[in-house]
Amino acid sequence: MIIKNVGLETVCGITSKLPDNPHMEVAFAGKSNVGKSSLINGLMNRKSLARTSAQPGKTQTINFYNINDELYFVDLPGYGYAKANEEVKAQWGKMIENYLKKSRMLRAVFLLIDIRHEPSQNDRIMYDWILNQGYKPIIIATKLDKINRSQIQKHVKMIKEGLQSDKDTIVIPYSALTKQGREEIYELLDGFLNAEHLE
Repeated sequence: MIIKNVGLETVCGITSKLPDNPHMEVAFAGKSNVGKSSLINGLMNRKSLARTSAQPGKTQTINFYNINDELYFVDLPGYGYAKANEEVKAQWGKMIENYLKKSRMLRAVFLLIDIRHEPSQNDRIMYDWILNQGYKPIIIATKLDKINRSQIQKHVKMIKEGLQSDKDTIVIPYSALTKQGREEIYELLDGFLNAEHLE
């Protein structure tokens, strides 16, 4: 996949109507500090189009990025942010659930999990939610540069066991620093696009 042009096209808040997009969508979900903005920027080859922040929980909207006029990256609100009050957390949850239920063009959901740690309860809830909406989450194991190479397989296994995922669940270790894992994600996106064009 070659990124030619990208732009933030639509921002949806809690009361916004979801856009009826003409191209397929792939969504990115993950905890507030898991490196979601860094991944999206890395995939778009942009330094800071998706806002990264030292203060977790900044993405409180659903952001639609138009990629090459052929697909959308959909950045979902980060979950599990401790300082957000319960009412706000519940609203974010509703937004995410509403989007997963209602989007006609959603083809895949990437769930980001920190490779260093076992999936949290929030990660497991999100994984089950995505499954319940009929999507098979693709796991991006972020912060790959924080562990030794020799630990990768052990940590991937830990994530799969923590989520109680199928054996064939895709887990892609990713580093925002070195961009390791980016090509595998591009290959998946190319596959989705090719399938879309065949329909």
